[in-house]
Amino acid sequence: MDIRKLQRTIVDALEDVKAQDIQVFNTEALTSLFDRVIVASGSSNRQTRALASSVRERVKAAGGEVRNAEGDASGEWVLVDCGDAVVHIMQPMIRAYYRLEDIWGGRTVHLKRQATATPAGAAAKPPVAKKTTATKKTTAAKSTAAAKSTAAKKPAAAKSTTATKTAATKTAAKPAAPRARRA
Repeated sequence: MDIRKLQRTIVDALEDVKAQDIQVFNTEALTSLFDRVIVASGSSNRQTRALASSVRERVKAAGGEVRNAEGDASGEWVLVDCGDAVVHIMQPMIRAYYRLEDIWGGRTVHLKRQATATPAGAAAKPPVAKKTTATKKTTAAKSTAAAKSTAAKKPAAAKSTTATKTAATKTAAKPAAPRARRA
């Protein structure tokens, strides 16, 4: 299997099970044992095992070879040997401790996003624009302006009633003036 197809298959399998912080490193110049090291994080033992299982199934389905898998029992660090690519699936604490990026991280491989195929006859969905901080600020400003305009549109009777009630409570709260003494 071509190395690009293999790494794309592995990354797609990791993304399907929601792997975090996926990094692909080109190790051709560092070792002759494999061409790529792929490091990903899973949030729990169960997720790391599911990620490893997904990688094994996808690579086999694509016609690749999975030579070995280690660490399924504990699930803290699972290694899947796919021949030309080695996949390390780790929990964040383990990944921070061993820092494999420092060992293999000389040359990062940047993968292009693969276009999702739509079924025949189905209309492709238009891309959804992400909200940037500028649009978030304008949305917040619009909602603040709308709140002010609704407050300004209150009927005058409601405003005067509120003012009268507030004046009455203030008057009731004041102590009575002392009486003048008769001499």
